[in-house]
Amino acid sequence: MRVAVVDIGTNSTRLLIADVDHRHGSVQVLERSSKVTRLGQGVDSNGSLANDAMQRVFDTLTNYRAAIDQHNASANLAVLTSAVRDASNGADFAQRVRDDFQLDAKVLSGEQEAQLTFLGAMSGRPIGQRPSKQQPIVVIDIGGGSTEFVIGVAHTARFHTSLHAGVVRMSERHIHTDPPKPHELQALAADVRATLLQGLPEQERQSVKSGIAVAGTATSAAAIDQELDPYDPARVHGYQLQLGTVELLLARLADMTEQQRRQVVGLHPDRAPTIVAGMILLEQAMHAFQLEQVEVSEHDILYGGALQLADQAKFDLRG
Repeated sequence: MRVAVVDIGTNSTRLLIADVDHRHGSVQVLERSSKVTRLGQGVDSNGSLANDAMQRVFDTLTNYRAAIDQHNASANLAVLTSAVRDASNGADFAQRVRDDFQLDAKVLSGEQEAQLTFLGAMSGRPIGQRPSKQQPIVVIDIGGGSTEFVIGVAHTARFHTSLHAGVVRMSERHIHTDPPKPHELQALAADVRATLLQGLPEQERQSVKSGIAVAGTATSAAAIDQELDPYDPARVHGYQLQLGTVELLLARLADMTEQQRRQVVGLHPDRAPTIVAGMILLEQAMHAFQLEQVEVSEHDILYGGALQLADQAKFDLRG
């Protein structure tokens, strides 16, 4: 089944067009695109989506709609996450996505977002040992407005939460100088740490033995560490990212101006404004679960959405 999934996030708008065999959980990518659109700009302070931010998304969706039509995708899904959930005009924005671009737009709850993220992250992974012999794994999805944590065994999630700590939200809240001052970084880290400790039960954190990190912060870290130019998904997917590496990258990037970060090999220039907050979020998440390394994955909510489309009975995404 050929499907198209659009992820309209707080920081970026992304597209996946793929052929999916839901019986085997396989996703064959035909086209994948990403554009930093900063939809969540100002939502944390103003409570609504800005007109120029919405227009950036609409301009991107115009191109995505053309690609979907060109590939003759038989079904589509647009997932709208933290920024749209939180905005007073989020429902109107979602309706425009449906009406103007013929996309089946769903405003996901944090629970639904976590559910699809886990499904995507675990796609293509062997179940392996009997469930009784397997160790819990956490999937960490750092977004623009929120971060999702899903803990599960094999392909079954048992705990999930969506916390209001994302790269756009935390950057706007704490970083006001360029490069950021030490006290801003300390305040941001303290805010993230408190949010994680409050939202992640100790027994769940202690049960986890390994982690998978998805989305832009983690994939950027893997690409920077390998100095990838151009970006190579095959070398990013499955990359073992060490906590020490994250800490070194954070120190390096935080010492730069935004313009200098835009020149860093492996970092998309549009992620330069928020990558410092992203590295702090990833660092604090790894500390919270006492992880010395995480596996970086290209399989995220886009893959989860594609699998959901191919097996509609599995999830209820009415929104």
